[in-house]
This record gives sequence, C-alpha cells and structure tokens, in this order.
Amino acid sequence: MSEFYDQLEISNPEQRETRLLQTIQLQLKLARQKVPAYQDISADIALLSDFASLPLTRKSALLELQKNDPPFGGYSAIKAGRLTNIFASPGPIYEPGSDQPDFWRFARTLYAAGIRPGDLIHNCFSYHFTPAGAMVESGAKALGCAVIPAGVGQTELQVQTIADLRPQAYVGTPSFLKIILDKADELSADVSSINKALFGGEALPPSIRSNFVERGIRAQQCYATADLGVIAYESSAQEGLIIDEGVYLEIVRPGTGELLPDGEVGEVVVTNLNPDYPLIRFATGDLSAIMEGTSPCGRTNRRIKGWMGRADQTAKVRGMFIHPEQVDKVVKRHPEITRARLIIDWQDEADQIKLKCETGDADQSLAAAIAESIRSICKLRGEVEFVGESSLPNDGKVIDDIRQYD
Repeated sequence: MSEFYDQLEISNPEQRETRLLQTIQLQLKLARQKVPAYQDISADIALLSDFASLPLTRKSALLELQKNDPPFGGYSAIKAGRLTNIFASPGPIYEPGSDQPDFWRFARTLYAAGIRPGDLIHNCFSYHFTPAGAMVESGAKALGCAVIPAGVGQTELQVQTIADLRPQAYVGTPSFLKIILDKADELSADVSSINKALFGGEALPPSIRSNFVERGIRAQQCYATADLGVIAYESSAQEGLIIDEGVYLEIVRPGTGELLPDGEVGEVVVTNLNPDYPLIRFATGDLSAIMEGTSPCGRTNRRIKGWMGRADQTAKVRGMFIHPEQVDKVVKRHPEITRARLIIDWQDEADQIKLKCETGDADQSLAAAIAESIRSICKLRGEVEFVGESSLPNDGKVIDDIRQYD
C-alpha cells in the first residue's frame, strides 16, 4: 500500500502553485456570490502573491458578526438541507458542519499517521459541543475505518473498552493517552493493541513521545482548529508539520497582513479551500514559521515548524492598551528601522516601555523622531534603543512584556 494518501502529496511545486491559484480564484468567486460576509471582497487575483493584498478575517470580528447575524455571521455557504451540525467552541463561536465528505480533511492526517482502511480507531477527542470528535469521525469514514466514540473521561471504562475491542489506533491528546496507559498498568489490563497514535490539542514534548515509542506506539501529531479543520500534519519523518493540501497558508507579521520571508516567525494565516465554509485569510492567532526544503518522507508541500506561541501580544501599560498593530505603525513611519520590539518592564514602581530598533542609521534625531511616533500612536512616552542588525530574536514577538512584581 502506498505511503501517500494521494498524488497531491507528491505534486511538484509548479503543479501545486497552479492548482492553488486556480482553487483560490474559484473560491473567491464563490465567496462573492454565496457568502454575505465576502460579497465585497476583491476577486482580481492573478498571482498567489496578489492574495496578500486582501484583508484578514479575525476571530474577534467573527465573534461580533455572529452576535449580529446568527449563527455563522454570514460566513457559511452551506445550502438549506445540507447543514448537518452547529458546533459551539469557547467564545462562543459557532462552526458549521455539512454533508460534504471529510468536511475537515482529517483522512489525510490519519493516513500519514499510519492508520489504514479497516483499522479501528479509539477516538478520545471531545464529542461535547466542539467539533473535534466529529472531525475524526468524518476523516475515519472517508478512510474506511471504524471508530469507538470514546470521548474524554471515564478512564477505567476507556481501559476496559480498549482491552475488549482491541483498537489499533488512538486519536486524542497525548496527556489523556498517558492517563489511560497508566490506568491500564494499574489494572494489569492489556491495551497493547494500540500501536499508532495521532495527537492534537496540546504539545507533544520529545520526552512524552519517547515514552509512547518505548511502548511500541507510533506517535505523530497534527495542527487543526475548530474553524479550519486540519492545517498541517506530521509524517513518519517527524521533521516539522506538512501543510495540508486543502488550505493555503501564509505567515504574516503579527498585527498586520504583511507576508514574512520563509524562516521568519509570524502569525499563521489560513485560507480554507472548503467551498461550504470559505474562510479567507483567517488569522489564527498562532505563531509559526515556514521551514526550508521538503520533508524526507517524500511529501513535497511546504512545512511549518509547528506551534510556537500566540501572536496576540496586546498589553496594558499605565492604563492604556498597546497592540502589535500600533508598534507596526511606528515602524512603518521610519523606514530606517528593519525590525523592532517593544519591551515593557516594571522599574522604580512604574511601567516603562522601550522600543528596541534594528537599524544601520543610529542617530539621535532619528531616536527623537521615533519617540515622538510612540507618543502620538501609542499615547505613551517611551525610550528608544538602537541595536545591531539581526540582533533581535526571531520569535515573532512584537511586544515583550517582561514585568515582574516583587
């Protein structure tokens, strides 16, 4: 049986870019026609690079629009009679499900984790309100696998069910599988049928992965959200996360829609190519970076480094909020700045801010001009410090709050 779910995974870059461009052009056309929230969006995209000119869709905006136009804020294109589910994620944010096969594109990541048609999956993602459990169900059905809808909790029943039904695969969080395995050891129950595990929802540290491998369990992870479904997944190579074929992913400077070069840490922005729920340039709020090259496993799509923190670095200073967007405005006023980071500290019983600026043109008049921009844009007084080129960490941070209170 092939190592690859389909031929899309081994497309050459030119083929993939052509397909993505054609799919995005069609998606924009459908969105203008069928999605009220996107009826005014530009559809004149001749190159993939043109796509960055479109505005971001932010979760905060989605939340407000859903309050005014329930349940989906005008973002769903699902026709009457085809809506199968309305899920509720924290916020609450409501997400749709339709009768479209593998709505969240989960079959590909299951396959990459070694799960094959005919396998029995012990699904420990929640079936309560959020779509996580349903994501696995839809992918398993598309792949030809049966599912035990185990959900979370009831550890002893989890152990008994695994011992009785002998599933080959576990899907859920790594911490819950560890709880199940520890309980099985305590009860002297045989759960060794599980030899493959696909994780999501939390980090998979190397030490935890090693513990599973020592038990004979192949352990891989994926990156998915309730809004978008699978965004990227790990293969047997375990070198970064391969971007799913059903999304278009960009890395942008936090607080903006500006594309960053490969390797730079920034906010993950995803366009869902699902015609039923066509979220366009959806800002996830997560940080990551594009990796160089392709995976040793043979899949040719671009890879990201995985989850590297949150992009929302809003902080409150002296009663005023400072947002990454404001820092970006300061930087854009002064082209001499190549990169900047706002440091917030607690000194002498007061909040202090300092903008560290990489520049090759360190000059006192420039420092005074930047300080004035901080005051006018952020409504706060702050210091300016010039640092050498490439001296600031490449971690996606625009605002670094290092305050400590004794």
